[in-house]
Amino acid sequence: MADSLHTLKDSGSASHDSSWTHVTGRSEYVDDRPLLKHELWCGLVFSPYAHAKMKTLNLNFALKVPGVVAAVTAQDVVHNHWGTIFQDQPILATEEVQYAGEVVAVLAAETKSALAEGLRAVEVKWEKLPAIKTIDEAITQKSFIGEQRTIARGNVEEALKNSPHKLKGVVQIQGADHFYLESQAAVVYPKEDGQLEVHSSTQHPTETQHVVAKACGLAFKDVVCIAKRLGGGFGGKESQAAPIAAYAALISQKTGRPARLVLTKDDDMIITGKRNPFQIHYEVGFTSEGKLMALDAQLFSDGGAYADLSTAIMERAMLHSDNAYYVAHMRVKGQVCKLNYHPHTAFRGFGGPKGVALIESIMEDIARATQKDALDIRKLNCYKPGEDTTHYGQALENNLLPGLFEKLENDCDYRARRTEIQKWNQKALLESGNPRGLSLTAVKFGISFTTKFLNQGNALVIVHTDGSVQVSTGAVEMGQGVNTRIATIVAEELGLPISSVRMMPTTTEKNANTSPTAASSGTDINGAAAQKACLEIKKRLAALALRLETIPKESWAYKTAGLGTMPEVVLGNDIETALSEVSFHNSHVQIRKTSFSIPFVELVREAYLNRISLSEYGHFRIPHLGFDKIKGQGRAFLYFTQGVAASEVEIDRWTGEVKVRRVDILMDLGRPINYGLDLGQVTGGFIQGMGWVTTENLVYNDDGFLLSHSPSTYKIPSIQDTPRIFNANLVHNDGNTVNVKGTKAVGEPPLLLCLSVWTAIRDAIMSFRGNQVIPLAIPATAERVLRALSPEDFSSL
Repeated sequence: MADSLHTLKDSGSASHDSSWTHVTGRSEYVDDRPLLKHELWCGLVFSPYAHAKMKTLNLNFALKVPGVVAAVTAQDVVHNHWGTIFQDQPILATEEVQYAGEVVAVLAAETKSALAEGLRAVEVKWEKLPAIKTIDEAITQKSFIGEQRTIARGNVEEALKNSPHKLKGVVQIQGADHFYLESQAAVVYPKEDGQLEVHSSTQHPTETQHVVAKACGLAFKDVVCIAKRLGGGFGGKESQAAPIAAYAALISQKTGRPARLVLTKDDDMIITGKRNPFQIHYEVGFTSEGKLMALDAQLFSDGGAYADLSTAIMERAMLHSDNAYYVAHMRVKGQVCKLNYHPHTAFRGFGGPKGVALIESIMEDIARATQKDALDIRKLNCYKPGEDTTHYGQALENNLLPGLFEKLENDCDYRARRTEIQKWNQKALLESGNPRGLSLTAVKFGISFTTKFLNQGNALVIVHTDGSVQVSTGAVEMGQGVNTRIATIVAEELGLPISSVRMMPTTTEKNANTSPTAASSGTDINGAAAQKACLEIKKRLAALALRLETIPKESWAYKTAGLGTMPEVVLGNDIETALSEVSFHNSHVQIRKTSFSIPFVELVREAYLNRISLSEYGHFRIPHLGFDKIKGQGRAFLYFTQGVAASEVEIDRWTGEVKVRRVDILMDLGRPINYGLDLGQVTGGFIQGMGWVTTENLVYNDDGFLLSHSPSTYKIPSIQDTPRIFNANLVHNDGNTVNVKGTKAVGEPPLLLCLSVWTAIRDAIMSFRGNQVIPLAIPATAERVLRALSPEDFSSL
């Protein structure tokens, strides 16, 4: 099968639409907007404790500081509860706070220095209350968010009972900060008649519009939210940008002045939620060959103090607990726990990485138990014909996983390197050297929102009379290149160079009721909507071209319209069939059966003069979806993005430091719209995930306050952490026909391949420890690695 897979080469991708302005520093972000006269700076007053009663909140001294203009509290909020799924979170807390960082007041001043002095003058007296700070405590106290969910197939108890071999374990997974370079930010301008114009660094302009409107007591029609671009989002601005915008909007509404709120990196990290921590209990049954017979898993997540998106994140973790492997008898239960931490939220991969971490860890453990290579265990259990239906009942179509495993195994010389590493580790054990590990893992990531109604998008395409095109969609550009991808789709449809297409800022007055740019579906739904709009415009232009062929050129509108003597062209009923007779290519429109050809710009001019519409609104909804959340069964996803990665690591046995020596990635992205951007997403996503599984350690004090809230205390990957050898390739796949242009989503799936680094670290540790099955929490920090290498040295600590 691997022989049928061929890697792609870049045939000349368009560059990122903002690459030049990024490099020259001309890209405009929210805080780059010029200050207006009378504009106010906003700052937040928030709790230092995980759970506390606010005895008093005294803003009087702050309001007497010169330059401090106003403050808002919960009393100023018309509708003080919000939430993406459950409306359970106050915009501004009242008497009781549920996490360190929960906001109780907003202060506004005319200068930054006055704002800082005013914030220092705020007096708050707190009474600390008991807080739940571990998942175990939440389970004991039955502190939960939502109901427990179950997705199951087969008879798990009977299959476990009949399994020749069984393993039990617990997988501990911490959270991680999004660490976007642009912190949460919003600028709000009061307009006439009580309207508000909101510029927000948000992945979900529609939700931000709605939360602002409700907080201020306005109809949605009176609030416009605009998101030109984001300096990174990664899920952290899907829901949690909304209250930030509401804080600025409340000040603007109260004062009638523009208001700006831009969080510092420290405040941003303290206030905002992270990737959900998980604690997973499991039992697995398997044969002597390592074939999975049954898996019973209980997933608990830390949702933080409020629901946010945690129940949906749990659902995706449950849906991805099989990853690339078929389990005939499988039961996955999921329960979100309510703890006193910032409400955790979406993060690249959503819940998928946690489910995949579970099954990939199990693959490594089974390999130890059966004394086989972990890759052979993975290949034995991989989805294949006859075993190609998930535990939630969706058939795995266009399955390339067996071939991907085989091809990467050959391409990265896995077998020879495994033998070499075994020899190295034997020598290292004798000579106090550093152990090495190698692991090859997979990803099968479902593409679509599991909440059905979110799988829709819209686009407005406007063709101007000079032949240039403006496109507005609900997709938000946050560095991932969605604008370039959609512009490419539009340019190809209209037969124009991409330079003729301008992507406009995302705004709720042009694209309303949009879904968040999330779930790796930004191009899928918005690009397809833009394509539909283009097709309608092309139908009209094609029908016009067929008419113009029969009309002498001297009678065309551009020569006769000014005189009023033009014979007006009326499009007939054949508009639906005209497109099949005409091609749009190289900025020309050509009738296929004749030699008639007209420059695109001339045809557009004729359309305008003949009063034929040159703009179109396209709406697209993803078809064929039908997942029953109650039963846990059905088609949850339109398709799956698939890939494999092999990672080799070396561990300093004296410090626990991990060096990633080599990474090889092979991914199926269908027919990429933009090879260069997709490859950038593959490598960038992998490195971001690598930080999560190795160095990004969130540390809280006893009061639940985040201590690692800056670059000096929270270590994201640097250039020194990237693999010494880093190979990434895409395979050619024409078999994916369900998505726009035959492409596959790339935003989230590559991140999950980072788990090959974690399992490679486990491989090194377990090899060093005589192939014992040794658990290792995520992130595998140097301290954790060192403890796993030499637990006896830490037994008394």
